[in-house]
Amino acid sequence: MTARIVVEPRIEYGMVTPRYTATSDRTCTMIGGPDALWFRSTRPMRGESARVIAEWDLATDQEELIEVAWTPAAGDDPIPGSDHRGAMQRRLDDTISFWQSWFERCCNYEGEHHRKVHRSALILKALTYAPTGAVVAAGTTSLPEWIGGERNWDYRFTWIRDATLTLSSLVTLGSLGEAAAFKGWLERTGAGHPEDLQIMYRITGERLLPEVHLAHLKGHRDSTPVRIGNGAAGQLQLDSYGQLVEAGYLFALAGGELTPSNGEYLRQVADLTAEAWQHPDQGIWEIRDDPRHFVHSKLNCWVALDRATRMAKAGQLQGRVDVWERERDLLAEWLRSEAAPDGWFVQAAGRPIADAATLLVPALGFLPVAHPSVAKTMEVVARDLGDGPLVRRYLNPDGLPGEEGAFLLCSFWLLDCLIHSRRLDEADEMLEALLEMSNDVGVFSEMADPATGEALGNTPQAFTHMGVVASCAALTAARQGRLPSPEEPYVFAEAVLTQLR
Repeated sequence: MTARIVVEPRIEYGMVTPRYTATSDRTCTMIGGPDALWFRSTRPMRGESARVIAEWDLATDQEELIEVAWTPAAGDDPIPGSDHRGAMQRRLDDTISFWQSWFERCCNYEGEHHRKVHRSALILKALTYAPTGAVVAAGTTSLPEWIGGERNWDYRFTWIRDATLTLSSLVTLGSLGEAAAFKGWLERTGAGHPEDLQIMYRITGERLLPEVHLAHLKGHRDSTPVRIGNGAAGQLQLDSYGQLVEAGYLFALAGGELTPSNGEYLRQVADLTAEAWQHPDQGIWEIRDDPRHFVHSKLNCWVALDRATRMAKAGQLQGRVDVWERERDLLAEWLRSEAAPDGWFVQAAGRPIADAATLLVPALGFLPVAHPSVAKTMEVVARDLGDGPLVRRYLNPDGLPGEEGAFLLCSFWLLDCLIHSRRLDEADEMLEALLEMSNDVGVFSEMADPATGEALGNTPQAFTHMGVVASCAALTAARQGRLPSPEEPYVFAEAVLTQLR
């Protein structure tokens, strides 16, 4: 057969056409703006109109290699030498060896759906920026949440709220080293000043994420605008406090070391939560509308104070435990009275609308999953937001035009409630349907079209792959009869960690 390879890079989102320079018949460079790309292959290639082209006639079992490396524009060739085939083969072998050894060392989950869990583990690792330990939310920007719509966001950043699910997923898999690296990123990024905490950062820790529309790009299937940066970075999202303290709590539970500076930082977060929980915010869904008293945000403030109290009593941090307990109990009273006025948990105070984030009420240990208010919430969410195995986030106005698909993580949240309610036959059926939402190599996006199953939103989406890990691990534990009674409150992640470690 004849193999035809075309590499046509465009620098800085297509605004720069790089300059091609041949350095031999098997090596070349393309430099434009701040970037340089270095090409090498085992067969001849040529440049044509700012692109690299190779056409090779290949026989059965014949193998040829081509690779590209990046440096800054002023950099030198990162892989000099003349033994192209031998050097490339060694790099390929080293790459395969790295992933195999990492997998054998850091992915010890074995269960009914181990192949999907293992693939999710590899994807979460691949979304980790090794120099800092940060886990990027997704690898892409502006893939639309609805084809032709405007809800196109840049997800190439790290969100604080991802900390809990990231850490619990990695620890469940046996990847405590990656969890410790992510904790290190959190430490450095927070810089010991919780009052300056931002909801998201670049993977290298920068805070400035100005949102820019790239008007010269049409977007995927004409879905505009294409955005880089994220304007939600400056929002108040109180749930981040709870997620941060929960991350520390679960990390310590899994055997990770919390340093004295970690304990001091978490103490400050708990103090800040005690002072700030009564404010409205933009919530987990980052609405671009007036702030609201979101139930999910208040729930996570309760989590921050509850876990800080537990850790203080375990000697892992010191602080004003009496204040934390007082404000925690006031939050619990608010959640019982304001959050569920009709016997199910609403989106926000004064807004009796279904929101999938309220499914975390039992998951975070506030009420037992068998509690009537939780059961009613599951029923309302499934009725108002469900479409087959898929669940939407919410349906009410949020300050943005257009539609969006079903949010896959929300589907896994409902699945978790079914598992921990011991409705295992329903859970099995739902899990099988959700696992079919991945592509042919096991990659999940952020959302899906309920009518067609088409992937929507940015991909691969770390949140969704974390959901795969958590739900499959929980189902394994439930099948083995190793979960607490659904009649008592418990933290889903904690129960799975303690039973499967």
